[in-house]
Amino acid sequence: MNNILDIQTPTQKEAMALKSDHGIENHGLTNLHQAYWNLSAEALYEEVVFRGEGRISFSGAMVVNTGKHTARSPNDKYIVKESTTERDIWWGEYNRPLSPAKFNELYDRLQGFLQGKDVFIQDCHVGVDREHRMPIRVITEYAWHSLFARNMFILPRNREEYRHHIPDFTVLSVPSFQGFPQIDGTETKTFVAINFAQGLCIIGNTAYAGEIKKAVFSILTYLLPLRGVMPMHCSANIGLDGDAALYFGLSGTGKTTLSADPNRRLIGDDEHGWNDSGIFNFEGGCYAKVIKLSPSAEPQIYACTRRFGTILENVIFDPTTRMIDLDDDSITENTRASYPLEFIENAVTEKRGAHPKSIVILTCDAFGVMPPIAKLTLEQTLYQFISGYTSKIAGTEIELGREPEITFSTCLGAPFMMHHPSTYVELLKRKIARYGANCWLINTGWIGGPFGVGKRISIGYTRTLLDAALSGKLLANKFYTDPFFGFQVPKTCEGVPERILDPAESWPSKEAYMKKYRQLVLRFINNFRKFEAECPPELGLAGPKLHE
Repeated sequence: MNNILDIQTPTQKEAMALKSDHGIENHGLTNLHQAYWNLSAEALYEEVVFRGEGRISFSGAMVVNTGKHTARSPNDKYIVKESTTERDIWWGEYNRPLSPAKFNELYDRLQGFLQGKDVFIQDCHVGVDREHRMPIRVITEYAWHSLFARNMFILPRNREEYRHHIPDFTVLSVPSFQGFPQIDGTETKTFVAINFAQGLCIIGNTAYAGEIKKAVFSILTYLLPLRGVMPMHCSANIGLDGDAALYFGLSGTGKTTLSADPNRRLIGDDEHGWNDSGIFNFEGGCYAKVIKLSPSAEPQIYACTRRFGTILENVIFDPTTRMIDLDDDSITENTRASYPLEFIENAVTEKRGAHPKSIVILTCDAFGVMPPIAKLTLEQTLYQFISGYTSKIAGTEIELGREPEITFSTCLGAPFMMHHPSTYVELLKRKIARYGANCWLINTGWIGGPFGVGKRISIGYTRTLLDAALSGKLLANKFYTDPFFGFQVPKTCEGVPERILDPAESWPSKEAYMKKYRQLVLRFINNFRKFEAECPPELGLAGPKLHE
């Protein structure tokens, strides 16, 4: 906000109360109008409303609109290529190189652009594990982005910690600032540029808050493997007996929904680390999709959409009654809720757990041919992990239509992975081999035919199968061998019809089913060729086989 009239804002008097001794001049930001340091959620609500950035719903949640960008822009991420990153970064589609000179020119213009404007600062941490915790600073143009940072990251405990906070990495998000492709060497006016040498990430021309969250995760996927820690795009929870479970999957596969289980305690919904002490959350909050959210199927997340402090992105609401409509996708299918983890009643306060007893790889199969659940060997788990097969659900990335898009997102999070996929595969292999876990593949996609013909599997059936797997009951059932992938599929499960467990039985034509399945297998084989040279032979042998 450019406050040229110097109007006093609701919290201007408290703007410096929680200021760090490590000031913003250390980031080269000078001649600002006002910096608002570490405002509380209540104070940020006042600023958001005062500045016209959002509206308060009937239940107290803050409703905001992200404008043109209602999803991530994965093709607009750039990494500064210099001596510390040149050899380690997996350069390619998602990690595009930017020269130090171009980054500095871009940042110089951004510094000039912010002169005379207000900014909001949140000093936070990522990673609850003390040994690997990283102090960060999030500087934003919008007040609601500052609230988002408070929701999503781990906050200092007192004034003294705020005062002595020195960030290892700083994220600066300025949606109204645009890049110039002809000058900056970027593809579009939008950019997420990360400079590891300077400990700085700058974001421009997008107000989608998920860019802030995923930029920080991307930074961790580079730094933590260098310390032997496995960074994971997964949710995690624990049972009543302390048995931890991981759920790997892209957005839309059920990662958040399935981990928010009333019968298990939530560790986190999206990003975790695995070290020799166990698993730990990187974040302090959740960022859940809420389109067509069901109060019966997803009661915990649904309740969070009606809490003060929750941010609802691009959710339609009536400005007169202030009632929200979670079924309305007229802005985007990718409607989101950001809220502190503590809003989930049975969340684990420590945000960490023991080594996982179960690992679940989630896929959303739009071909409609994969079984709803399968037991995996270690090698099959690693093959599915590096393949990352799923379907991108409408709205989660820009330019996605309403139909699911078949994709192979390596490590089930390709846009965020900085090293070559084999790095993460080797880390996961060591962890599973050392600590042990039952590994499962769960398909939350279509049955009875592909998208447009079949229907998406009931979340009730998926939960029943998942509960049986996590409890160990499913292991006692009889299994059959999948004809192509070779993994083990249960023949029966109490509460789930047998025709659901055998996808071929739910198709009108078994011949059509096998033809479609062969098409999918061929895609797997072609995709794996990208990694084959860097992977051990046993990984390729664990992949699917085409039979006559």
